[in-house]
Amino acid sequence: MKQQESEAVYSDDVVRLFALAAVLWGVVGMLVGVVIAAQLAWPELNFGIPWLSYGRLRPLHTNAVIFAFGGSVLFATCYHVVQRTCQTRLFAPGLAMFTFVGWQLVIVLAALSLPLGFTSGKEYAELEWPIDILIAVVWVAFAVVFFGTVGTRKVRHIYVANWFFGAFILAVALLHIVNSAAIPVSLTKSYSAYAGVQDAMVQWWYGHNAVGFFLTAGFLGMMYYYIPKQAERPVYSYRLSIVHFWALIFTYMWAGPHHLHYTALPDWAQSIGMLFSLILQAPSWGGMINGIMTLSGAWHKLRDDPILKFLIVSLSFYGMSTFEGPMMSIKTVNALSHYTDWTVGHVHSGALGWVGLISMGCLYHLIPRMYGRQAMYSTRAIELHFWIATIGIVLYIAAMWIAGVMQGLMWRAVNPDGTLAFTFVESVKASFPFYVIRLGGGLLYLGGMLLMAWNVVMTVRSGRSVAVRVPAPALAHA
Repeated sequence: MKQQESEAVYSDDVVRLFALAAVLWGVVGMLVGVVIAAQLAWPELNFGIPWLSYGRLRPLHTNAVIFAFGGSVLFATCYHVVQRTCQTRLFAPGLAMFTFVGWQLVIVLAALSLPLGFTSGKEYAELEWPIDILIAVVWVAFAVVFFGTVGTRKVRHIYVANWFFGAFILAVALLHIVNSAAIPVSLTKSYSAYAGVQDAMVQWWYGHNAVGFFLTAGFLGMMYYYIPKQAERPVYSYRLSIVHFWALIFTYMWAGPHHLHYTALPDWAQSIGMLFSLILQAPSWGGMINGIMTLSGAWHKLRDDPILKFLIVSLSFYGMSTFEGPMMSIKTVNALSHYTDWTVGHVHSGALGWVGLISMGCLYHLIPRMYGRQAMYSTRAIELHFWIATIGIVLYIAAMWIAGVMQGLMWRAVNPDGTLAFTFVESVKASFPFYVIRLGGGLLYLGGMLLMAWNVVMTVRSGRSVAVRVPAPALAHA
């Protein structure tokens, strides 16, 4: 009897843990981002301490916001969505709990090893080989839980969000294992199994697809579930969602070489990267339009629902970033933008605007329901968070766009005799005001995250963990 009762409720304990961890790591990751933004304006802020230098803290920031914050959001929402859309509890709940413990261990080891200078030197893949092995083990367990749940579903149909989640899980496993192939020389040091331009090609095949699958496909899975749920409207076009999926999944894998324009990579490979980056704009905008148009007939809800503001505005930033990215992949544009802060602005319009806002919106929808409430403790705090975060994003990316274009123009300016018109130091000096503005934007964004953390604590304190029953297969999913 007890066994039957346990099987009749969703496995939400792991969802709660990942959701709360996401908020914690969001604060930590964004705090480190603010610190290094301040260091770029005032380098003395490292206080001469090696562990606090920009070179040590920058990979800590990227790993914290992408894999600690973003990863925890993905685990939480994936486990939540797959149960509801498959009308069954998680396959192997104990293994799901292992993924939580294992992922948090990865994060802690990253937080210890990166400031100490233990790094492979690969963008978004800096962690050394023992941690890479742990990541692979956790990820395989994640795949077993997810696909096992889909395989034991009580409904015939596989909802489109699960297609995106499934593709994200498989692609990230492939990317991580291939790119992390290394020859260890000690417990804390290894060398890549690849060399020269092949190493660069594999790295940016991984690096761009970490954006494409970890930071895009997974979060699109969230979009296709939480926007219809929050808006209480069906997806605008289910057919478009399927076309969006297949077009995006096929195209993204080829775009990585655009990070290597004007390098030793063969020109034909650079051109393929540029071509597929331009093609990517079509499925990306198809998904954006599908998400935003889900509000058709219910636009008035945007006035009163701050969670919908987070979700819909995140799609606007997604659309902007997926227009800007292909444009920057064009070789003539890239000649101006490469190595400048324009790239930093582009990355953060996607990271803060798309990934950050949709994560916050989904967590605001998810967390109260995990604690027996219909809404967060304070709706006004959500509204305030939205405006603080949005203003912070605009300040950040506008400052970086201006600084980046200015840097590119200064670096290519020449005198009539062919000598450089500006020294590199002069371009750094000219960038200083924009670095201060960027810091202000980052502080606002961090302030919004702290406000969210307070709201989450108050919601958890005033609620209680509730067991949600799995509905009968004939009933609509919760």
